[in-house]
Amino acid sequence: MPASPTVADVLALLGSVPLAADGPGMIDQIRGLEDLKSLAAAKQAEAAVAFDLVQRREQAAAGIPAGEVGAGVAAQIALARRESPAKGARLLGLAKALTGMPHTFAAFRSGSLSEWRANLVVKETICLSAGDRAAVDEELAADTGTLDGAGDKAIITAVRAAAYRLDPASAPKRASRAVGERCVSLRPAPDTMAYLTALLPVAQGVTAYAALARDADAARSAGDDRSRGQVMADTLVERLTGTPGGVSGVEIQLVMTDRTLLQADAEPARIPGYGVVPAATARELALTRKTGANDAGKVALTGRTGADNAGKNDAGVQELDLFLRRLYTAPDTGQLVAMDSKARLFPPGLKRYLQIRDDTCRTPYCDAPIRHHDHIMSWQNGGPTTAGNGQGLCEACNHTKETPGWTAKPVPGPRHTVETTTPTGHTYRSTAPPLPGTTGPHGVQPSLAVQVLGRVVPPRASGRRKLRQRVGGRKTAIP
Repeated sequence: MPASPTVADVLALLGSVPLAADGPGMIDQIRGLEDLKSLAAAKQAEAAVAFDLVQRREQAAAGIPAGEVGAGVAAQIALARRESPAKGARLLGLAKALTGMPHTFAAFRSGSLSEWRANLVVKETICLSAGDRAAVDEELAADTGTLDGAGDKAIITAVRAAAYRLDPASAPKRASRAVGERCVSLRPAPDTMAYLTALLPVAQGVTAYAALARDADAARSAGDDRSRGQVMADTLVERLTGTPGGVSGVEIQLVMTDRTLLQADAEPARIPGYGVVPAATARELALTRKTGANDAGKVALTGRTGADNAGKNDAGVQELDLFLRRLYTAPDTGQLVAMDSKARLFPPGLKRYLQIRDDTCRTPYCDAPIRHHDHIMSWQNGGPTTAGNGQGLCEACNHTKETPGWTAKPVPGPRHTVETTTPTGHTYRSTAPPLPGTTGPHGVQPSLAVQVLGRVVPPRASGRRKLRQRVGGRKTAIP
């Protein structure tokens, strides 16, 4: 090893360590590697704090306003750690807090506290002042040996008790801060289901759950054959959307190949904002028009027929118009056909195009929803308002991209590719996700990508003349 080894030297040496020959030796290696992980994470934290200081000095020297100094630092750390920008900000905050707690940080470096448990210590003291946080660290210093064998709950209890003793007002401050973090999120679940999660103050959460449970028990007592959980889920959706079955006038996008829709091909489809769905489910979403008691809970386009039959015909069938928007893909690359505009802002059609193509924020490792439609090369510098020069970004990533020292440009690739360069000169590439029908990184089967838009309208309310086409034994309305 050289006198001043680099991380690459350490990685090479670690890769050359042979696996132990017996069970006790293997356990010793597992423990040693766990200690190594803690030491490496501590080194990462030290490097992150030092990098933040260097960047802030450089930005201040460059004349950046004081309120904007530090912008983009967490995003660079996130890219280096292959994490989302939001998690990069949390990791930087964790590093700053830990380096201000010398005893906890020493336990972290030695492996007595893992990165996760060090994070728990910071989380329980984050509302304290820097002085009180240091006092908690000093109080727990004698217990680091005990914490070495403690579980998550024991660590949280010990740190929280010390924090309450030093600052009795910290609990109300934490509660007030938590109320400000209330939100609703959506994430995919197995088998084409989804988790709709609400983070609420305890009184609101308990009240909402009790109301759903009360109505479910009443429905079950009246003879409803659905389970209690099914009734609660269906009632929640109906109350949120204001429509029985949960199907409202909201547009639902489903992107699939023509082979999947018309030839029963097995190529999966994609719902922007959700993810990949099986081909059979996609066809069901695109073609199913009839609903009934047994159809409750199906995703988006089907629902349970209830007492309120607005939007249904006399037979209790949901009236659903399907509009097919054809998006052609290049046979050799899978790229969507380009769209062009001389407008300063992306027009609605091009915005929809970018959202379908990019699906989520294009920053590497960030899968946040698209909120901004961005010119990769800025419009002020001559960048055109085109699909090739456009990308979907979340709000935070778009603001980061505009900070000094960040540049981006589209580069040739099998699919739409963006190369982003950070102020330190590191480059990262982001490629649009493959569309349904892609068979490899450089080619697809010649295909027509079909976007099926589902919209509920009252019977005969649309006034559109429709062409009836029989697909898979069913009639589908195509304008």
